[in-house]
Order: sequence, then C-alpha cells, then structure tokens
Amino acid sequence: MLDKITKSLSITIPPHVLRSKDSRAILIALFAAWLPLSTAVLVSVIEHLPSPLIAQSNRLPAMVDASPGAAHVDPVVRDAMVNFKASKGDPVVAYVSKMVAIPESELPQNKRRGGGLSAEEAREMGRKKRAEIARAQALANGERSDLTDVTQALQSSSIGEEDGDASFAEEKQAADPEHLIGFARLYSGTLFVGDAVYVLPPKFSPANPHAHPEPQKVTVTALYLLMGRGLEPLTSVPAGVVFGVAGLEGHILKSGTLCSQLPGSVNLASVSMASKPIVRVALEPVNPSDLGKLITGLKLLEQSDPCAEYEMLESGEHVVLTAGELHLERCLKDLRERFARCEIQAGEPIVPYRESIVSASEMAAPKQKELPRGTVMGNTTSKQITLRMKVRPLPTVVTELLVRNVEAIKRLYSERRAEEEGAKLNTTETRDGEIDNEIDEAQAVGNSSLSLGDLRKDLEEAFRGVKTERDVWADVADKIIAFGPRRVGPNLLIDATGANICQRFLRDTHKKDGADTTEHDSAPSSADVLKPRDFADKISYAFQLATAQGPLCNEPIQGIAVFLEEISLNIPTEEETPAREKLGRLTGEVIKTVRTTIHQGFLDWSPRLLLAMYSCEIQASTEVLGRVYGVITRRRGRILSESLKEGTPFFTILSVLPVAESFGFSDEIRKRTSGAASPQLVFCGFEMLDEDPFWVPFTEEDLEDLGELADRENVAKRYMDGVRKRKGLFVRGRKLVENAEKQKTLKR
Repeated sequence: MLDKITKSLSITIPPHVLRSKDSRAILIALFAAWLPLSTAVLVSVIEHLPSPLIAQSNRLPAMVDASPGAAHVDPVVRDAMVNFKASKGDPVVAYVSKMVAIPESELPQNKRRGGGLSAEEAREMGRKKRAEIARAQALANGERSDLTDVTQALQSSSIGEEDGDASFAEEKQAADPEHLIGFARLYSGTLFVGDAVYVLPPKFSPANPHAHPEPQKVTVTALYLLMGRGLEPLTSVPAGVVFGVAGLEGHILKSGTLCSQLPGSVNLASVSMASKPIVRVALEPVNPSDLGKLITGLKLLEQSDPCAEYEMLESGEHVVLTAGELHLERCLKDLRERFARCEIQAGEPIVPYRESIVSASEMAAPKQKELPRGTVMGNTTSKQITLRMKVRPLPTVVTELLVRNVEAIKRLYSERRAEEEGAKLNTTETRDGEIDNEIDEAQAVGNSSLSLGDLRKDLEEAFRGVKTERDVWADVADKIIAFGPRRVGPNLLIDATGANICQRFLRDTHKKDGADTTEHDSAPSSADVLKPRDFADKISYAFQLATAQGPLCNEPIQGIAVFLEEISLNIPTEEETPAREKLGRLTGEVIKTVRTTIHQGFLDWSPRLLLAMYSCEIQASTEVLGRVYGVITRRRGRILSESLKEGTPFFTILSVLPVAESFGFSDEIRKRTSGAASPQLVFCGFEMLDEDPFWVPFTEEDLEDLGELADRENVAKRYMDGVRKRKGLFVRGRKLVENAEKQKTLKR
C-alpha cells in the first residue's frame, strides 16, 4: 500500500524511515514529502488572504472613521490610503506597531559582506592549522619529548586564548549597544531613506494638530526588509510592505503613526491594548553605581516591549509593570542580558486590589446609633463647619456601567473642564497639570462616541432597573457632582442638599438652572460672607482622595455612592479676618473632615475586597484532568466551563484565578501533569471576595462551630494584612515579638 502511494505521488521516503516500526513517523515523513508545511502555508496565504490592494480598500474606511478626529482627516490622505496609491507624490502614511531592539553587531551595515574571512580570522585559523599539523607529526614520529613540548605550547596558547576571549567578550558586550528599529506597515505613498516625516503620538488628533505634545519631524536614516531574524537594507519602500525603519529612537515609545503632512493627518495608533499590565515589581541594582544603567535599560525595555510599563514612584522606587509572572521573568532576563547589563534585585510582586461595601445580613451596629446606617455627622476641628453625609453601596448594574464607560467619562470631563476655563482643547497650560494630562488622554480615546445625554440616559435606565430601594435612586443621575477616583472611577458623589450647593456634572450646557449659572470657583461668593457653595470644590477634591485610598488597606474604592445631605456654617461674624483668609484656613479642615466622614460611613457597612483575576485557559487530556482541577482549586480558582475539543482527546478548561495566587501556577501545572498541560493567563478584571475581613464569630452557632478564636482562616483578612504590612500601615493583631526568651544578665 505504501509503495503504491509513493509511486502514484512520485515521492521518495528515506530507507531508514521505511524500516521504522513507528507508523506515525512513516505517515509524517510521507505527508512532509508530499506537501511540505512551508509550501502549504505559503500557498494558503496566497490563495485565501486578500492582497494589500484589496485589503486596504475593504478595511481602511472603518479604521479611519474610528480614529480620533476622523472628521478632520484630509480627503487626499484618506483617498491615498483607501485606494492604495504608491506614487512618489502621494502622502506617506505608515503605522509603527512596536519598537524592536536590535544589537548593533546584527545591523546589516556592521555585518561582513561576500562571505570572506577578515585578516585576524585568517591568521587565527592558520595558527590552529599549524598546531594541528605539528601534533600529528609528533604522534607519527613517536617523539614524546616534542609531543610534550607541543602540548605545553598548545596549553599555554589556549590559556592565553581564554583570557583574550574573555576580555574580548567583555569589550564586545560593552561596545555592542542596542538600537531600536520600528516595525511598520506602509499604507500609502513611497518612503525613501532620508525622507522627513512627522511622528504622530497615540494622543494626537487632527482636530488640534498643534496640541501639546506637538508632533516632531524626524529623518528616516535607514530602511530594512525583515527576513526572519535578519535585516536586509533597502533604499525605498512602496505601499503595502511590512518593513523596519531606523531613526525613530527617542520619538516613539511603543507605537505611533508616520505621516508626510501634519494638517489633516490620521492617527492609527490610538487603539488601546486589550489587557493592561497588572503585576508591579520594584527593581534596584545590586551595585548602587549601576543605577544609571538600570534606568536606561528600563526605558529601552518600555519601548521595545508593548506590554511592559516603567514608572518611578514618589518614594524613588523604580517599578516595572508586567502582564504576569512569565512576562516578568522575561523582562528581568532582557534587562540583565541586553538592556541594563548589570545585576538586578527584584522585590516582591505587587498586586492591585479594590475595596467595596455590601449590605450583608450580619453587620455590626452603626458607629452613630441615632443615625441611619452609613450616615455620619462630621465637624471640622474649629467646629465652624458641620457636614452630614451618607454612604451607600452602588447597585451592581450601575457600577458595571461606569467601569465600561471610563474613557467616555474622561472625555466628557475634559471637554467640560476646558469649556469652564474658557479654553480650547489645544490649551498647553492649565491651572492643574493633571487636568491637562486627562485632556490629552481623552483625545487619545476620542472614538468613545458616548455623549453627555447618552450617559445620563444610560444611568437613568440603570437606576430604574434597581429592584430594591427605588425611591433612594430616583432622580440621582441629575444630582451627580463627580465621579471618583481620578474623576472617572466607578463611585458617585451626589448632591442631596436640595439647595444645589455643588455643580452638577451631567447638567445640560444649553439648559442651566439658576444654581448652575453661578460661577463655582475657589473664591468666596462675597467679600465678607462665606457660603456653603464656596466649599463645593473642596468637598469634591476630598471625595477624590477618599475614594483613591480606602480605609481597609489604602487601595482604590469601587461601587459606592456618597450623598451630601447637609452642610452648615457657624463662622463668627465679629472676626475681622477677611473672607479669603477664612476660606484658606478652613480648606484643609473641610478636606480632612470629608475624607474621614466618607471612610466612617464606608465602615458602617460590610466591607469587601475585590481581587484582580486572571482568565485561565488550559488544554489537557483525560489522564491529567483531575490533577489540573486539583491545582486550580488549591489556588482558590473557579472552573467556568469544560468542553471536549472535537476530533481530539483534549479538553479545553476555562477558569478564573486570583492574580495573587498565580505566582508559580504555571510551573506547578507543568510539574503535576508532567508537561501535558500549560495554562494561558489573561487579566479579566476584578471580582469580589465574599468575605468580611473584620468578621469574628458572635452568634451562638458560630461560637459553637468555630470557637471564640475562629479556627477558620479569614482569607480576606490575610490579603488585607499583607497589603497593610507592605505599605507600612498598622496591622491589628500582629505579634511584633514571637518566641521571646529572657536574655542572660551579665551583671551579677
């Protein structure tokens, strides 16, 4: 049968394969000779994938329409991209997806051409050949003494070679820096070496082409054809080609767009990653003198790795953000061997958490028993301002809606702030640097088409869908003052005073009520009298601080609504202090009081921690299925689905796993299954851990089952205490001294 197949297909199989008793090896050799994998892939790509001409005409209109400021794109640029125009006079548009680090020795201009040997290599080869001939002659003539002399000479020469090679390797390592090459695709025009093009950052919008940071014009120093791991130099690149471009180092961080013109250009680099880096690690060099190398290496790593981020904290720590444990190991390896080239110490991985509250069946009594749960009366230190605030858990539907529309809220806030300050979005200087950054970020996500009216409508529908306490959430959407933290988070500050003290966020700019027409600035409303309205921006700022660092372990809060019910002032009028000085003195007191009041109302409910979660996909056979389940369960994971892949004996297991429990998970899976299963982890958001970190047994049933000391481990408390210990906060119940022994007294 095999002979008949080989003769009919005119193929030959090596004799050693035919003699094999493994039928699988014979089949693999037969199919490889009949249809090689490389040929099959190439033919399939040619036959089934559209050419660049057809692909651009089908896909680019939607891509251009989804880019920031699509209405301001020059029709000439749009026509050249869609119709695949590649003449010299057409506009040049290229998308740089990432920056690739290439050692200097591997660049084409530094490689030897023609395959010949250099003079040094020829001399080295001749010396070795002469030594080999001398050894062979000594063995043939039986001259032991000469053989000994030759051997010693060779040994001495080899020692010298080793020393020379070691020093040469060190010099080569020091003299072989990394260069960043842009991995790009040209959509229109023809790009030549020496052309000057504009580098558009991801936050660029053609609606404001000169907005800060203004795009820079760079000169293309080299063009390369990417041939596997090798680079081939080019003088020009036509449209439709994937190529490498040099000269962008220091101008593009991760991705960007190259365009031959600035007005009317298109930004193709505004697409955000589906999964953001979630694991933080603080790094420091073993030798303090190598700190400069570490910083330079981290900047190169951030540019060359699209999933890695580098930031320097206020404490002076250098932190790298990675997608997971394996990604972290790869980043550290690249830093040590390529970018920083020094020994690096890595701290413990830092995993983010979120804090929230729920209404549980068993909760402690409110701190202020005469008030409803979550309601707190706060007085400033001088007793001149009294606040009444109420904290409530936000409905889950509303929280999910706010999390989904973070980018739209950021854009709406930036537009509202620019409108209030009487400036356009291209303003380069504002009173608050953070607002300027948010405006730039909002421009980067300009494709968030949700308008102010749509956001209000969605919030009203979400609140109407709440089945319990509908009277509490009625008309709440029109009373929202701010979102938090960072003005875009899933928490709400609501004005429930009835006097419209604070400015409403979702108000209609064309239909303003009487309260909103008044200017809300930090200055007093009159020269001598302070009113509650003068403290509106202070209350909003304190709300941002309170939600940015929760009371459990200083992690961001998620899913609460803060109602400002009353604010009363009791400022003596007989004081001769001007109103502006009074406001400055009371600002700090109001911020501190509001922040403390929100945290007290937060702790009136049952607090919860939200854990960062990975979506885990594993393919495993039936033999190792039980071991995979055991590892996932031991690490507090949860199985979502299990399906048999049709035509194979493998199961596809989908599960979720806490990021805090994922360190060492991949290695354990491979060890338990002997390499038969390997997980794929992707960050999928935060999930609530349904356990109160402050829970202690107090009912008769709990005391009878668990005892007064609660023999069951409180996992939420373990996570909370771990974060508090890392941040240097007080940990309740932690023993500072364990197994202490009385020291010997030296005095007798």
